[in-house]
Amino acid sequence: MTKIKNAFYAQSGGVTAVINATACGVIETVNKTKKINKVLAGQNGILGALNEDLIDTSKESKVNISKLKQTPGGAFGSCRFKLKDPIKQKKEYRRLFEVFNAHDIGFFFYNGGGDSQDTTYKISEMAKMLNFPLKCIGIPKTVDNDLPFTDCSPGFGSVAKYVATSTLEAGLDVKSMAETSTKVFILEVMGRHAGWIAAASCLASNKKEDPPHIILLPEIPFEKRKFINKVKSTIKNNGYCVIVASEGTRTKDGKFLADSGLTDAFGHKQLGGVAPVLAEMISKIGLKNHWAVADYLQRSARHLASKTDLTQAYEVGVQAVKLALKGETGVMPIIKRLKDSPYKWTTSMVSLKDVANIEKTMPKKFITKDGFKITQAGRKYLSPLIRGEADTVYVNGLPDIALLKNIKVKKKLNKVTF
Repeated sequence: MTKIKNAFYAQSGGVTAVINATACGVIETVNKTKKINKVLAGQNGILGALNEDLIDTSKESKVNISKLKQTPGGAFGSCRFKLKDPIKQKKEYRRLFEVFNAHDIGFFFYNGGGDSQDTTYKISEMAKMLNFPLKCIGIPKTVDNDLPFTDCSPGFGSVAKYVATSTLEAGLDVKSMAETSTKVFILEVMGRHAGWIAAASCLASNKKEDPPHIILLPEIPFEKRKFINKVKSTIKNNGYCVIVASEGTRTKDGKFLADSGLTDAFGHKQLGGVAPVLAEMISKIGLKNHWAVADYLQRSARHLASKTDLTQAYEVGVQAVKLALKGETGVMPIIKRLKDSPYKWTTSMVSLKDVANIEKTMPKKFITKDGFKITQAGRKYLSPLIRGEADTVYVNGLPDIALLKNIKVKKKLNKVTF
């Protein structure tokens, strides 16, 4: 009789307000089927497999697993770790498959963005080469919304809702004080190469004079003189100016305004803060200003999550398991838009070969000719993604989050250093 295999699930890259909802979708779906034994979660992403740090999710209560849907961050820990080329460096891959074999793992679910799906794809290809029975499914996640093929990336709708709400509320604050105090407010948001998050701030405005007055996107080369002139004209016409800037705002030669000179584990340049750079420019023309960096607040604000986003995040977890059980491997479930209004969607799938390391940027038709605003086509795309309020249970005034035991599986192999 064939032994029922375990599943490995891990979270990778920057976390989101709803990534744990995806984990919940995976675990609850596995628990309902008799074709997979249980889910072993990797502590700190793929490092959990390399270090044989595996968490037995079957030791958690159904109530706690359900609470993952309203818990931000990564419940099992995430990481930024890029597997080396399997042809040049096989040590990592040998270790992975030793761990998979030792713990009867026949299903691999990796929850992350483009770089993470490169990892999933490499492992799926290596499994084929080794003739190892492993179904590898990538699960989409990224606040940057830059994964190709999927209509949107789980995690984006919630950060978009947070940024649009923050722009609306901060805009009202600045407007009320502009006569005698701050004239310019700058909100820096995430988005290294794609401006989707900054673009979402456009949903805060209903009238032409409403903030944000200027949106800075990585897709549009930054021109200092043009920017300063726009700030001046906005203040002349409205009395104040609200700016939302992507961290990846850059000049025509491709240089980031906030280049810190450092790189992360994936080789991406680390950005040191575009808001203070812009603030310094504005201060030099004599305008009082304030700036803020949304930073981790924007991606961890589960209390303000989009219900649409939460539902989609859970569903891609469910579909990942279903695809694996159908025998699929080297693929990723995606969200497919059927209708804008009312918003309707379904799921489909795409090959990881076409997803890995590919970034989806803002299309030109979503950006106004002057480069500072979002078109009606862009608003039409963005608007449904922030709709709905995700249910949140509060205890003593604070969200009731999942407090997992995270009980480790007993190690069976010797420690390996990488």
